[in-house]
Amino acid sequence: MSQIFDQTFARTLDTLIARAEPGQSFEVWTFDDAKSRRETEERLKKKGVCARIRSAYKPLLFTFLEEINFDGVDAIEVRYPVHENAPANRFRLEAYPLAALVGDAKLDFIARKDDAFHYDVTLSRNGKTETLKVLAPNRVHTDIVGETNVSPTGWFRLAGDASGERLETEYEQLFEAAIHAVANHGWGNDEPYFEELNIRVAHPAEEMALPIGDEVISLREALHEDFYFSLLEFFQKKSGRPLGDRGLKPGQIVPEIVKSEGEVSVRIETRPLTTAFLDGGEQLIDEAREPIAAGQIAKLLSGIGGEAFEARSRSGRTLAARYFAGSDAAVMISGGQHPNETTGVVGAIRAARKLVAREGAHFTISPLENPDGYALHQRLRVDNPRHMHHAARYTALGDDLEYRTPENSGSHLNEKEIRFKAQEISGAKLHVNLHGYPSHEWTRPLSGYVPRNFAMWTLPKGFFLIIRHHADWERQAEALLDRVTRHLGAIPGLLDYNNRQIALYETHAGETGFRIINGFPCLSSIDDRHTVPMTLITEYPDETIYGDDFITGHTAQMETVLSAYDAWQEIMSAETA
Repeated sequence: MSQIFDQTFARTLDTLIARAEPGQSFEVWTFDDAKSRRETEERLKKKGVCARIRSAYKPLLFTFLEEINFDGVDAIEVRYPVHENAPANRFRLEAYPLAALVGDAKLDFIARKDDAFHYDVTLSRNGKTETLKVLAPNRVHTDIVGETNVSPTGWFRLAGDASGERLETEYEQLFEAAIHAVANHGWGNDEPYFEELNIRVAHPAEEMALPIGDEVISLREALHEDFYFSLLEFFQKKSGRPLGDRGLKPGQIVPEIVKSEGEVSVRIETRPLTTAFLDGGEQLIDEAREPIAAGQIAKLLSGIGGEAFEARSRSGRTLAARYFAGSDAAVMISGGQHPNETTGVVGAIRAARKLVAREGAHFTISPLENPDGYALHQRLRVDNPRHMHHAARYTALGDDLEYRTPENSGSHLNEKEIRFKAQEISGAKLHVNLHGYPSHEWTRPLSGYVPRNFAMWTLPKGFFLIIRHHADWERQAEALLDRVTRHLGAIPGLLDYNNRQIALYETHAGETGFRIINGFPCLSSIDDRHTVPMTLITEYPDETIYGDDFITGHTAQMETVLSAYDAWQEIMSAETA
């Protein structure tokens, strides 16, 4: 274990109280929860200071939540800025999920032609209109990898001052200091650079659940996402790779953002890899209400039977799989490539348990392809069960196993070996690969707000499917999508769920960019990267869901596997007829 950085920061709200003078009147925008901001206003009031402290994070949404009276409002018009260094819909996205919170009022977003950092809001009530300007403090800056960002920032404005000035909050200070500490460390030139790079942040912000879906406002979760992806980008650039490259193997980057009682601090150190799982108790697999224990996964897989085969992760954990030889056209089934996408693991096992009862069943099942990531997800959920934890998405090498090949992996084929073995043993031409994505908004507020290279994933948009196929398999791909989506459309409530999420997505982000097939968004593309000619990828909005929502999610995953398997038998039978 080697320490790289350790620092405590003065909380901005405390500094404001200490420096404020009786008789002052001002407005401030900070990265703090509502309770802390209100308490600080009261403390300032007792000191003879009139202050309004607003949220620098999602300022329009918080203005509606904290300051606007909705009674009688039947129409809302929001004019938002468009900046050349940000996505055109950036400030429209930042207002999410306002459209779901305004009741029956009609809400229109209209892009302004200028880039001034404010919203112009018009409220229509009983035939009368009311207008207000909502400041959205931002700064244009260059980040550690040389990219220009437009990012929310703290702001201070005295009464009578129309503009005000930037206030660098402790939220921003700790992030900048920590990123530069990592960047300035001597890492050498050989990947992986470390086993675990741990960034432990203590911050007092409380979560704020919103009364829509799984939406929650979390400044601490946002820090996790910003730290993880900013550091991933730094090491991508250091290695000479392009930003977004998934083959980089820096090691395991682990931001642990924990709630404090007031302290704001960050400590960075390298650690050895862990080799244990923090397993909980067993659950009934068909009714599992949270991610299941790794030990139970192994036990269930053993109970299914079949021919065992395996691979090993970087830490030495076992990737267990099974092969069932039969007369059907073979199908590969996998889950847990990205283990923070939680429903696929359960859905894969549930589907396999049904398939083994069929005569002629022919498939492989590897329900947990990334056990190192799964172990990290278990660990991170202890402190923050409702966070997305994208640090658990990749392997302990820090790469996406999907992009690992014998040519680029050197001595680190590890987890990817399970797929090569599955295809070799079965001869499958279809791989059903179960995935998920965030079930609530995903942001990087200190690096441009919208997650770089992941903009299409920033808001949930229902359960959708992706097919990647070889050039001469397009006809079969279209037939598979048609059959599977028709089956999914018969599941009670699933289409309604999709429609609600898609409508909210389109209001705040614009068109999905997907084809809608039988009510389900789908993407289909030619991709010769895979050795299997057809890969069906599911995307269920499952990161952070629990309880009944979790059951619904892994049931949809199971049904997708079963319907794809059945459709594949029909398609391949027609091919040989």
